[in-house]
Order: sequence, then structure tokens, then C-alpha cells
Amino acid sequence: MSNKVHFTKMHGAGNDYIYVDTSLYSIPNPAQASIKWSMPHFGIGSDGLVLIGQPKDKTTADFSMRIFNADGSEAMMCGNASRCIGKYLYDKGLTDKKSIRLETKSGIKTLHLKIDDKNKVESVTVDMLEPRFDVTEQFNDELNFQNPLLSNSAITPFLPGTFVCMGNPHYVIFVDDLNDIDIARYGKILEHEANFPQRCNIEFAQLFNKNEIKTRVWERGSGITMACGTGACATAVAAALTSRTSRECDIMMDGGTLHIKWDETDNHIYMTGPAAFAFEGDIDL
Repeated sequence: MSNKVHFTKMHGAGNDYIYVDTSLYSIPNPAQASIKWSMPHFGIGSDGLVLIGQPKDKTTADFSMRIFNADGSEAMMCGNASRCIGKYLYDKGLTDKKSIRLETKSGIKTLHLKIDDKNKVESVTVDMLEPRFDVTEQFNDELNFQNPLLSNSAITPFLPGTFVCMGNPHYVIFVDDLNDIDIARYGKILEHEANFPQRCNIEFAQLFNKNEIKTRVWERGSGITMACGTGACATAVAAALTSRTSRECDIMMDGGTLHIKWDETDNHIYMTGPAAFAFEGDIDL
């Protein structure tokens, strides 16, 4: 087995991951590799590691993804990473399909690729399936927050927020001004709050106009990230549920803007946004 692994660094709206094709390289301990390689200054630097592989059942999916956060924990799904996988597979000639079925830990996601005049992927729309709200293994809906730090007057007015499951858990809190929020402090507190048995992704959102929302993300297992695809979907759902927006809006994040549509016909969430290559290289396993 080679001691070197070829990787590709990609990002979707600034949410950056390390991508490895497991048909070429075996990663015996992906959690450990994600921790080591994701470290800024000492490693490649990223929000985590994504493994691209073959699905368990080729009749239901074309490829598979596994995603590990920077702390080594395995995530259920990542919208930004799934868009990057679509670009990776098509631009590198691993598929000629413009509609790709991707196996994830939260189900089969379909990637619809938009191709530019140079035959490269310009953007990707992901069918994120239906949002869920009754996932008891992810959320204790009694909203009886026990962490004493939450009694701080700076955060008490933000509760309760809206819980949305996009395969992974999200808690969306609307605020008047994002500039007044210490995302690092309160995101970390809420991620580990007892109401979230599996920990939680936390979104702080500010409504800009009828169909534009600025969102900042504390991502479970990674901390503050430039963007989060499932977080953008959860924010849009929470905004529609609370009559802040229609079922279609733009979510503006630190790394870019994602367009989210909650379709009334099938109740699915459709997320559209960019994907980009950063650089490639080899690293010791």
C-alpha cells in the first residue's frame, strides 16, 4: 500500500473539504486522517475529509460519500460537499452523467449539474429531500435548556429557535443583528446543549428583506464555517415556517450565497450553488 495519498481540496461557498477517491486510495482510519489533515498550519487545512466511493447498491446510486468533520466525527450529510462531488466526478471524467445519484448516510441525494460552454460544471442543484421536525434522537423538543451559561441575558431572548433535520440536526435562531452575536461562544454552548443528544449545528440568521437572509453557522464538529449547505436549507425552512419569507429565498453566508427552494409539490428542498477546485497534492497517509 502506498504511503502517499493524492487529495483534492475543494470548496462550496467557502466550506472547504479534502476529497479522496477511495477507488484509488484506501484510508484505514478516516477519522484520524481528518483530524490530522484538517489542522491549519500543520496539515492541509479544511473543515474535514470527504471520501468518494462506490455505493452499496449500484441500482439505486452511482457513487457514495462519507464525510468526517475536522474533529474526526462522522457527519450524516453535507450539501456543499455533495455539490463539490458532482463537479469532481464530472470535471475529472469519472462520469458523463448530468444527474448523479449520491449515496449518503442520510439517504440518496440527486445532484443536477449545470454545465458551462467549456463542458465544466458551473453550479449544482441538490435534491436534499424533505425536512423533518420530529427526530427525537436528535432533539428533545421540551426546550428545557439546562446549560447555566444560557441564562446569560445576551442569549436568552434568542430562544426558542426552530429545529430542522436535513438528515443532520440544525437549530436556527433569528436575531436582529448578527454583528451583535458572539458566534464562537454561543455556537459552542448550543452545540453541546443537553437538548441535542447527537450535538447540533447552530445557525444564527438575520432577515434582510422578503427573500434574503444572512446566516452565520457554527457547524457541529468543525466550529465556525464559511458556509453550510444543510444549514442554508434549514434556515430557509425555518424562515418559511415562521412566515418570514416565502418557500424560495437566497441564503447569504460568509463564503457566498446559496439559493434554496422548498418545493410545494413534493415537499423536497432544492439547493443550488457553486463548487470550486482549490488545489491538489500528495500527503503522507
